[in-house]
Amino acid sequence: MPSSTSPDQGDDDLEACVLRFSDLDLKDTSLINPSSSLKAELDVSTKKKYSFAKKKAFALFVKTKEVPAPPCECKEKWWKCCQQLFTDPTSIHRHVATQHADEICHETASVLKQLAVTSSTSKSLESADKRNPFKEDLTHNHEVSTWLPDISCFNPDELISGPGNEGEVLLYYCYCDLKDPDWVCAWQTALCQHLHLTGKVRIATEGINGTVGGSRLATRLYVSVMLSCPLFKDYLCKDDFKTSKGGACCFPELRVGVFEEIVPMGISPNKISYKKPGIHLSPGEFHKEVEKFLSQANQEESDTILLDCRNFYESKIGRFQGCLAPDIRKFSYFPSYVDENLELFKEKRVLMYCTGGIRCERGSAYLKTKGVCKEVFQLKGGIHKYLEEFPDGFYKGKLFVFDERYALSFNNDIVSECSYCGVPWDHYKLCSTPQCRQLVLTCPACQERGFTACCATCQDKGNRQAASPAQSSFKEECECTARRPRVPRELSQRGPLTAGASSLEPGAQAGC
Repeated sequence: MPSSTSPDQGDDDLEACVLRFSDLDLKDTSLINPSSSLKAELDVSTKKKYSFAKKKAFALFVKTKEVPAPPCECKEKWWKCCQQLFTDPTSIHRHVATQHADEICHETASVLKQLAVTSSTSKSLESADKRNPFKEDLTHNHEVSTWLPDISCFNPDELISGPGNEGEVLLYYCYCDLKDPDWVCAWQTALCQHLHLTGKVRIATEGINGTVGGSRLATRLYVSVMLSCPLFKDYLCKDDFKTSKGGACCFPELRVGVFEEIVPMGISPNKISYKKPGIHLSPGEFHKEVEKFLSQANQEESDTILLDCRNFYESKIGRFQGCLAPDIRKFSYFPSYVDENLELFKEKRVLMYCTGGIRCERGSAYLKTKGVCKEVFQLKGGIHKYLEEFPDGFYKGKLFVFDERYALSFNNDIVSECSYCGVPWDHYKLCSTPQCRQLVLTCPACQERGFTACCATCQDKGNRQAASPAQSSFKEECECTARRPRVPRELSQRGPLTAGASSLEPGAQAGC
């Protein structure tokens, strides 16, 4: 019976194997047919690759059939396939093995091809690194094209996400000293275009911050190249890349640029360095700290503060229970928020979190410079990694993301409401007034009644523009945004948990 282990289990062992697929036609189904005589003639290393590829293909196929189990059941998931419902792993495994052998064979071939190109890419990059071991000389002695993976063995359609070709979005960052960010910018642009990736990549002398989308093959190749590049391989690991369902369609275009900061806090990295952050806690460690904090009878007198470092429109639709969620519109306002509310943090243990961890790196460093906290901790990998491990933990609601999806859902909790009628609702829409471009929470019923703008002023402006087609395309600051205090002052230790205004602006930064 095929194993039900995680499809990623054993990747490290696979990477250590030597693979020689150059002479094999992976489109030949006889190669991957269990009854094929050719399989018996393969060398031990290739057999090991084949065996893992088949197990991984099987596990991936089974995973696509998962459905939530009813609340009354002790199990978390069931499986649905061919209009049948399976309540235990053994039954779904038996069904897939007997009824979907062809699909498993096809997926096995795909996995083998991915392993082959990953091995080839890693070897070529390692070889180049040996020829030029000095990282500071890397950008001067190598053309950008040297650091692009070979994709000649793939059908071009496999690199393009779309209907019938599942895609995903990668979220990652890496703080490290880069001596030539302009070269890295040119390389990243070429790499993303080479792999048909869209998204946003910020580069600075302090590192790189990226959110890119494309086909699963393209994103895996991208990760392989990043992990092999001498500039990053000593700092990045596979676990630093957060993945979610999506693709190139999640971003309107590819934007790669050089900036002073890889996430805009508004303070020069020379003044507040990423090298002096708070103490990193794993999702498991952070979960225990939050559990201990929430178990206290009087949280307002606790020596711990659970601090959300994100913007108000992010915490509006999802947040940790008992958190302090600043009513700020941009991360660049965070330092001023700390300064304005410094009394809150005196002699406190601060547990900080953000989407993927990057904002906490320098945010915690800034808080530490004030010298008022007992300790400053930060959630390693951010909410994204926490929810992967604890989807039904202490984080309730959706996870806001800076792309066309607006949010990711890991649980069924709704913590926000329609801005007009107050019913539970957490799906963002853009304000219907083109120049506004803010986000608004308006339920289907209110949308049908014409309430599609962020506020009455915008609604009236939109109605007038609809009657007169000639209109400006420039972004205008909404009245409700202008009324919002730039840096709020908390009235108590806990402060407001969510933003109170109805208008929600996503901002321009590629923060995570």
